[in-house]
Amino acid sequence: MRKMPQSAAVISGIQRMVLYETRARYFLVGSNQAQTKHRVLKIDRTEPKDLVIIDDKHVYNAQEVRELLSRLDLGNRTKIGQKGSSGLSRAVSAFGIVGFVRFLEGYYIVLITKRRKMADIGGHSIYKIEDTSMIYIPNDSVRVTHPDEARYVRIFQNVDLSSNFYFSYSYDLSHSLQYNLTLLQRPYELWSSAASSVEEEVPTKSGQDNFDIFEDEGLPTQVVYGLQNEPYYKYVWNGKLLERVKDIVHHDWLMYIIHGFCGQSKLLIYGRPVHITLIARRSSKFAGTRFLKRGANCEGDVANEVETEQIVHDASVMSFTAGSYSSYVQVRGSVPLYWSQDISTMMPKPPIRLDQADPYAHVAALHFDQMLQRFGSPVIILNLVKKREKRKHEKILSEELYPAVLNLNQFLPPDHCIEYIAWDMARYTKSKLCNVLDRLSTIAENVVKRTGFFVNRSDFYCHTLRLDDRWEDMGGHITVNGRMQTGVLRTNCVDCLDRTNTAQFMVGKCALAYQLYALGMIDKPKLQFDTDCVRLFEELYEDHGDTLSLQYGGSQLVHRVKTYRKIAPWTQHSKDIMQTLSRYYSNAFSDADRQDSINLFLQVYQPSEYHLHLWELPTDFYLHQKNTMALLQDRRSYTLWWSEGILSYLPVAYDEVPCEETMKKIKVKKVNHFDESTDTYTEFFKPYELTSFDDTFCIAMTNSAREFMPKTVGVDPSPFTVRKPEETGKSVLGNKSNKEETLLQRKTAASAPPPPSEEAISSTSEDDSEEDRDDDGSVSQRSTPIKLLTESGESSRTQEELLLQTVKEPYGLDLSKFPAEEDLLIYKRFAHLGESQHQVERTEHTNLVNIICLEPVSCFPEDSIYAVSPPQVDSDSRSVFESHVTTGQGQVRPLCREDMLTYREYVKNRYM
Repeated sequence: MRKMPQSAAVISGIQRMVLYETRARYFLVGSNQAQTKHRVLKIDRTEPKDLVIIDDKHVYNAQEVRELLSRLDLGNRTKIGQKGSSGLSRAVSAFGIVGFVRFLEGYYIVLITKRRKMADIGGHSIYKIEDTSMIYIPNDSVRVTHPDEARYVRIFQNVDLSSNFYFSYSYDLSHSLQYNLTLLQRPYELWSSAASSVEEEVPTKSGQDNFDIFEDEGLPTQVVYGLQNEPYYKYVWNGKLLERVKDIVHHDWLMYIIHGFCGQSKLLIYGRPVHITLIARRSSKFAGTRFLKRGANCEGDVANEVETEQIVHDASVMSFTAGSYSSYVQVRGSVPLYWSQDISTMMPKPPIRLDQADPYAHVAALHFDQMLQRFGSPVIILNLVKKREKRKHEKILSEELYPAVLNLNQFLPPDHCIEYIAWDMARYTKSKLCNVLDRLSTIAENVVKRTGFFVNRSDFYCHTLRLDDRWEDMGGHITVNGRMQTGVLRTNCVDCLDRTNTAQFMVGKCALAYQLYALGMIDKPKLQFDTDCVRLFEELYEDHGDTLSLQYGGSQLVHRVKTYRKIAPWTQHSKDIMQTLSRYYSNAFSDADRQDSINLFLQVYQPSEYHLHLWELPTDFYLHQKNTMALLQDRRSYTLWWSEGILSYLPVAYDEVPCEETMKKIKVKKVNHFDESTDTYTEFFKPYELTSFDDTFCIAMTNSAREFMPKTVGVDPSPFTVRKPEETGKSVLGNKSNKEETLLQRKTAASAPPPPSEEAISSTSEDDSEEDRDDDGSVSQRSTPIKLLTESGESSRTQEELLLQTVKEPYGLDLSKFPAEEDLLIYKRFAHLGESQHQVERTEHTNLVNIICLEPVSCFPEDSIYAVSPPQVDSDSRSVFESHVTTGQGQVRPLCREDMLTYREYVKNRYM
């Protein structure tokens, strides 16, 4: 019999709340999802500028909380026995507290009033904030007004909390799945000493509340250790808003939110559901908009730093302990140097400047120290900025980053050095001979093999029976329970938007193949383009890239995966231009206001009557660079630049090692196995109430069988089968399902100009925005594929039917039928008339060698409008043509010495 899990994550005991109002106080009544346990928070309204909160430690049941509210209602009426105006009024219903904030007057409370379920991981629901309410706490009678208060409120509310902010009551979104599951898989001995010192023990319950089927049999009650972990504050966006009350209220009142992206899609493998989840966590440190936040600050935090995690799990088994789960993490972020771009010139592409000299790579050391501590080794840098430019621009960053990495590596052990890969992706895109995605696929294969990935189950025996060369070389850390990812890929270009998203997609696609292979879904760890699985994953990644690009750059992606595959429709060029204009407008006119809002929301700037207002500051440089405001107390070593204890556990990340320092961040309590604070089954399925499938499974996620699989009968339903664009349920080139629209597209494409080259497209992009005039890379002029068939029924037609249709459309006649006799007679008369009037005199063949010294390769002995004899071709020409044909069939003849010398000379002149 399988042992019950000895540890489980604690589910928040407050998931619904109601705010009640009196003239002197606010009463915030919170309850669990079953509404069997209630807590009360009392907020004083008589203090004009201070926050006074009293947390009632007592846990109420439903009857007790009703009696409490009725007593409060009765006690706050102006006259005893008065009816009509109530002394206690209900203000708002909510699902969580974002935080408390103060500007120049009193405090506000920000509550989540609407939520939407976005994903489900092992029964743990992830919600997106849909709407919030900001309520002023002090009473009007004690309110001290300030003329600038309203402006601060508008700036604060400019951060749209209903846009890509996420939270969960039972799953720590600030940490990766690998961290959360390895926390549960640690042995019991680690918790015994910690649990014994915890003051909060299991509350004694009545027999009615505590149901245990083994209790009557005299068997011991199953004990579970409930774990509550401290969040990773770098990715928490309301940490400062909750800091004022964190040590005052019960931890169930605290709910941490992340900002970024969350999407989930369902991959059906012959009816077996596999969920693919993409979670992006945006860093709250050195956060801001595109041109206003570049490089790194003095603490090693970089701009536009986003941690992207792809989770694959078998949805047929929900439990974390019994189910199969896999994840892979990669990071994007600005180049970790002191650099910026001056936007005062109103140029689309401002020049890059290095703000401070950092000869010992102090800032880069702080940044990579954070990465080693969180991810382990190896840390792999994929630098995609340009190498060759007529005017130095992006190249400045590479020339500074590479020496910094070399400087740091000389002090690290050779096995754990930072790996640096520099590849000019923009230059390769312009070259006709190079395939960008093939090169990225090679890089991705090497990276995934170096870092490995996380899976919570051991390898299948079939992997041993049928060995795969790729699987044998897989890296990472192998444990009894499965595999762990050690190290991470860090991708960057200049903006970390378009090129970075495509590179991350290719790495994610490679990792997805290994994840599905490890879970036993495919027989080889390799996925092809134009399969339902990859199309579903590509759509998920494009939504991810568009969302992150809007947050940082002000527009959606300009270059997509289809752009680099060179299959994007010709209409995409106009969309790219619009996105570029949108990005330029946002950067020039609205980014400053957005930056002020982010600074105020994250409490980087705290308003005061005695300081300059936020809109009066000439720059926010001093807000993000703390070393400019005070002298450094402790200066880090330039040689031993990593934190203490990190090297001893590498390649495993220090944060995931059960050592004394990491154990301090975890709170442990003993609970009954059936206690609702750790019972995920009861939390998800709610057996205590009448539910419906629509409410329980309410996520409207993309389905591979519904969205991508062809609707025709007899098609292979496997999502790993390569399909043509016209065979799929959702076209790669768009969702045109109307016959007239397709015909119009076909006619328009015939008269349209050729598709824009990659060089032309890159001239409108964010970080590829200026073409290199000195680059000799020729431009690919591949024509845009036109979708001929749109309806699924047409895809089953035979080749003959398609030929008839294409012939009949331009001529209006079916030319494959035999002509009528009347038509043949007319044609014969025409031909006879032509023969009689156009007699050709045939003369002897003139030897042209005596006239001009040219020997034709072939000549026609007989050539007229009536008769043509085949040309005579010499043996050398025949051999060249035969070798060309055999090469096309895959039979390549060995090259001679002259051919090799010619090819070497060509490569030397072209690339070196």
